[in-house]
Amino acid sequence: MSADRTPAEPPPASDPPSNAATNAATNADLDEIGRLAAEMIDRGVRRVHTMAWRDLDDPDAGGSEVHADEFMRRWAAAGLDVTHRTSAAVGQPAERTRNGYRVIRRGSRYTVFPRTIVSEITRRMGPYDALVEIWNGVPWFSPVWCRAPRITFLHHVHGPMWGQILPGPLAGFGRALEARIAPPFYRRTQMVTPSEATREELLELGFHPDRVLAVNNGVSEQFHPAPDPAVARSPHPLVVAVGRLAPVKRFDELVRAAVVAKRSVPDLRLEIVGSGPMRAELDALVAAEGAGDWISFVGQLPHADLVERYQRAWLVASASLAEGWGLTLTEAAACGTPAVATDIRGHRSSVVDGVTGVLAPLDQLGDTLARVLTDHGLRERLAADALARARTLTWDASALGILRALHAQVLARR
Repeated sequence: MSADRTPAEPPPASDPPSNAATNAATNADLDEIGRLAAEMIDRGVRRVHTMAWRDLDDPDAGGSEVHADEFMRRWAAAGLDVTHRTSAAVGQPAERTRNGYRVIRRGSRYTVFPRTIVSEITRRMGPYDALVEIWNGVPWFSPVWCRAPRITFLHHVHGPMWGQILPGPLAGFGRALEARIAPPFYRRTQMVTPSEATREELLELGFHPDRVLAVNNGVSEQFHPAPDPAVARSPHPLVVAVGRLAPVKRFDELVRAAVVAKRSVPDLRLEIVGSGPMRAELDALVAAEGAGDWISFVGQLPHADLVERYQRAWLVASASLAEGWGLTLTEAAACGTPAVATDIRGHRSSVVDGVTGVLAPLDQLGDTLARVLTDHGLRERLAADALARARTLTWDASALGILRALHAQVLARR
């Protein structure tokens, strides 16, 4: 939503779902996961392999890795034998068991693809009955070599991200691989995405509507509002941004937007949570803007400290160029903190514009931050509705939706 126009009057804040209602829905979802898993096992499908670029324990892990862990741990608890294959992670063993499933980490960020494919074809990691491919920029081309029931999960189309990830010619190849070379191989594959936004992107690349399913991300129960939000909230306007300090997240643009907002909000503070390759560049930018006394970098935080940061913040912000969902925005929402973020497809799934937060073009992000920070009534309405919606997003429901997609492939083939 543009900063120079007033958002439509949001509906009155609805009462968040009761704990009893939330627990009942969670129990029903877990029961259904158990039923589907049992039916798959009865049909001879117990061993499920998943392939992903990075692992949850990788220092650069983000929302995609959290997502994979959340559904795999629930599938494993339901009786499926899950093996997760990723690239090597610094300081981590090549193999371990985590949350009920097996993790194998071998190969670099680039060699993991051919090594894993060869390992699956030769059954070096053991036989499998079904496969989940997690396509993160570079596809695994599972339709070419896998004959077992399978699905492919794609968080988002990288599109403009390629220019920030790889140098010129390689970026062009990345775009061609994702948009033109790979899609024809996946025309008959059941694709799963975390949002309607990514589903729309896949349809634009030529995927058939019947073959693309959107399953919302969840929010961990670790994220919750403070017992007394008014007491927990910072006494001065505080904006928190969370993510890897990488070019696609555009923290440099967020710093510039905060500088604009501070002209209207003199006591503004910005806290950036995360680590990554842009840290030195961002430090230099903050120094050049003379903002070192009110913009701070706090590094990576454990969940408990992150929850406290969200609870203290007046707003959570993101200037990302591309997202499949925007997990940090719904985490903050679960803590009762609304969002101001760039108006990109992924953010349109995690933020209901004008209801749980405000979306704006990048060049109006600073003015939008200032407007929401200075409008207490608007901010309170956004916070209440953000919390209500976040409570409807559970990892149990997400894990169930993905398993339903795989279960359907099992029924179709056996």
